[in-house]
Amino acid sequence: MTKRIFVTATNTNIGKTYTTKLLLKEFASKGLSVGVIKPIETGVVDGYAEDAEELLESVKKLNPKLWHLEAEDIALIMYEMSAAPFVASNNMPLDIKRIKSKIEELEACCDIIVIEGAGGLYVPIDEEYMMIDLIQKLDAVALLVTHCSLGCINDTLLSKKALEDKKIKHVIAFNFKEDDESFVRVSEPYFLKTDFKVLKVGRDIDIICDVLYNL
Repeated sequence: MTKRIFVTATNTNIGKTYTTKLLLKEFASKGLSVGVIKPIETGVVDGYAEDAEELLESVKKLNPKLWHLEAEDIALIMYEMSAAPFVASNNMPLDIKRIKSKIEELEACCDIIVIEGAGGLYVPIDEEYMMIDLIQKLDAVALLVTHCSLGCINDTLLSKKALEDKKIKHVIAFNFKEDDESFVRVSEPYFLKTDFKVLKVGRDIDIICDVLYNL
């Protein structure tokens, strides 16, 4: 049975696409056929979906069965405005059947499907769905990507609680950037003293993949 992994984050610009590409590469290195989809992408200018193009380039290198795909097969729903889908679409109802159908199509030639969300867990999609609801509807496990700058304790714990309240199986990983040197001093001590497993995207991607695969 194909594994579905939904990459979400504590906010926007945390590193979901970067993390998704690392997941694809790591799973492929283990001999697994990988696929990827970003159901909704906002901020699409002149038809160019930047995240979808990056993901498409990456997955084509890793799974030759997907050479026929185009960016429109990765980002199924595109909006020009850089805003929550609810706003960017003027509250257009989500076509969940279309998303499920595309995932099932990809699963025919994939062992792993990585699904990249838009923004954080409580980004509104329409009047019915928040991004966190999409994880449940797609029967996926979640990888929560969190930041390492000041405030990450609050942001990480709030998102963790949201996933737990929805009973969504998940892994949490910190995306450590060059300007996050203060993390070790001002935030990591809390996580370590509370026995919180600190997994870093760049350093521990192999462990992250193993845990996700076995959830």
